[in-house]
Amino acid sequence: MKFSVFEATHQGGREINEDRMGYCYTTDSALFLLADGMGGHPEGEMAAQVALQAIAASFHKKAKPVLEDVPAFFEAAIMAAHRKIILYAAEKGLPDTPRTTVVAAVVQEGAATWIHCGDSRLYFVRNAEMLTRTRDHSYVEQRERGEYQSETANAYNRNVLYTCLGSPVRPQFDISDTVVLKQGDKILLCSDGLWGSLEDEDIVYQLGHFDVSQSVPTLAERALLNAGASSDNVTLLAMEWETPNGFDTTYSGVPLTSLA
Repeated sequence: MKFSVFEATHQGGREINEDRMGYCYTTDSALFLLADGMGGHPEGEMAAQVALQAIAASFHKKAKPVLEDVPAFFEAAIMAAHRKIILYAAEKGLPDTPRTTVVAAVVQEGAATWIHCGDSRLYFVRNAEMLTRTRDHSYVEQRERGEYQSETANAYNRNVLYTCLGSPVRPQFDISDTVVLKQGDKILLCSDGLWGSLEDEDIVYQLGHFDVSQSVPTLAERALLNAGASSDNVTLLAMEWETPNGFDTTYSGVPLTSLA
């Protein structure tokens, strides 16, 4: 496999950074992960950390050196992460469970598959155009797609989600079809601190016209500038497929190989 990856995370105007992201890989498979701990519940940062550690551990166990069944891996890993968060809350005696969103992508055998729960997003860009992005598990997104017609939908803001990891009920998640990659394809994972401050068009333009080592810090800086002092945590991780050999993969975060 040949790919480039670049990461960035910023605390913004919040007291702590509840976002977590990272990646791990074998010779023939790679896993990219991002989680956004949810405010309003205790220890969101721990929910995000526990989720990433659990999913990465599942990957290291199953990728030998590739995953035999990526959708099955995703479903089992997400549920294992959910249970780990519930167990963490019980062991700590917390009055409420920590909660987090998550988005993850597996790249192997020249193709990508992804999963998401909540409103952390994945953008897929080819030839400076967005082929697809994940759709948030929020009432606002449902309403915009015409799937939620209740009059009360207008009362919700974009931060109100109907599913996440760590909640008392079984999480809902969406798994994509497998997409064959072409040279120059880019996949971006990001928290809502990024997409909440930038238009999709801005995100796609930067990804489409610059390599990930340029587009990632530029997008982070613009999101922070647009949001100002009230900025949420801003975290993003981008992968470019089959980049030139001269590009040095840059590690601006902690690889999940050391977290699992």
